[in-house]
Amino acid sequence: MREYLLTLCVTAAVTYLLTGPVRKFAIAAGAMPEIRARDVHREPTPRLGGIAMFGGLCAGLLVAAHLSNLKSVFELSNEPRALLSGAGLIWLLGVLDDKWGVDALVKLGGQMIAAGVMVLQGLTILWIPVPGVGPVSLTPMQGTLLTVALVVITINAVNFVDGLDGLASGMVCIAAAAFFMYTYRIWFGYGLEAAAPATLFAAVLMGMCLGFLPHNMHPARIFMGDSGSMLIGLVLAAGAISVTGQLDPDALSLFVGSERAAVHATVPVYIPLLLPLTVIAVPVADLLLAIVRRTWNGQSPFAADRGHLHHRLLEIGHSHSRAVLIMYFWSALIAFGTVAYSVHSASVWILLVIVALSAVGLVLLLLPRFTPRAPRWAEAFVPPRYRRRKSVVVALAGGAGGAGGPGVGGTAEGAGIGEQREPVPAGLHGATAIGDRSRFPHTRKISSPR
Repeated sequence: MREYLLTLCVTAAVTYLLTGPVRKFAIAAGAMPEIRARDVHREPTPRLGGIAMFGGLCAGLLVAAHLSNLKSVFELSNEPRALLSGAGLIWLLGVLDDKWGVDALVKLGGQMIAAGVMVLQGLTILWIPVPGVGPVSLTPMQGTLLTVALVVITINAVNFVDGLDGLASGMVCIAAAAFFMYTYRIWFGYGLEAAAPATLFAAVLMGMCLGFLPHNMHPARIFMGDSGSMLIGLVLAAGAISVTGQLDPDALSLFVGSERAAVHATVPVYIPLLLPLTVIAVPVADLLLAIVRRTWNGQSPFAADRGHLHHRLLEIGHSHSRAVLIMYFWSALIAFGTVAYSVHSASVWILLVIVALSAVGLVLLLLPRFTPRAPRWAEAFVPPRYRRRKSVVVALAGGAGGAGGPGVGGTAEGAGIGEQREPVPAGLHGATAIGDRSRFPHTRKISSPR
């Protein structure tokens, strides 16, 4: 465990220290695109944060290669080199997209090439454990197609969810932590070294995300861009492929009694094609909903819009930070709940705790729909959003000389002393923790593509 903690800390430190210089480089290079209507930030923010994250990945793998207990991972397996090769290609593609922009189909082709490079170096799915049947061997063509599909789906799931400050890096960090717990248990609990590469990948991925998060939390000073989102998506997919397709259930059966019991013991995280999807279920759900929504509206599945889950949270009335924390909560509940169920699948208490936390999550999700009002005597002790509205006189400032409308101090037609709503200062994108969303004329619906 100490070697993994050291690798994680080195990766996080290098990523954190590189992010500052990378930000200055991105500003000098002009990697600060104009704000689009679907963006939630108000000021141009530099991208290319993936450069620092790739530096952290290289530093983490380099340190791990010289540690006594992790050196065998590089000597007995070619998977770390396969990961580094695929990560280099996907990172280069992301840098080009952050600076100049790359067509969606070109990016899709680059993702498939990066996955193919990893397959050529041995990082591929060899068999699938099927509950009640056992391991099902795959032909080289089937394994290649399945590996490429899994990599592309995971990369785009992470890329699609990268819409709020700190959202993608935090959710992937949560997924990597849950994934690390699962693979570490398989390696050191059962003594299966085939799970060692996936454990190392999870530790490095956590370091990359933790090192970048301080710079990316709201208000973000730099964005990871496609160079970062596609990179961490590929690393997560590589770990999932390693433990899903490389670990032999026959070896695990020595510890749980039988081959079928071994497959059953790992069903919650071993379901074919769904290993990374269980730990990043929220981004994948967002991906599927986005594809269905855009196709239904006659748009390309790669066309950007404001219908993602985090956009809908802002539309409900959540603030930026609270929307991110809610997404964190659901990601952690699904990821750690899956890992806990894989350890004690017969425990009823685990299911009860998951159900109870899900109910809490639903209450937090729908909280802005319910705005309780405090009594008059308690209004001085509660935030403004819980106070009763006071009657105000709405005055509109007119132009010079009062032409074309009411003058200064005048009252608009139909307005006056009455039950008018008190204007509340709006936060980011109109969402605020101290009042309802302001009704600005330029506010667009979440279904608006621009």
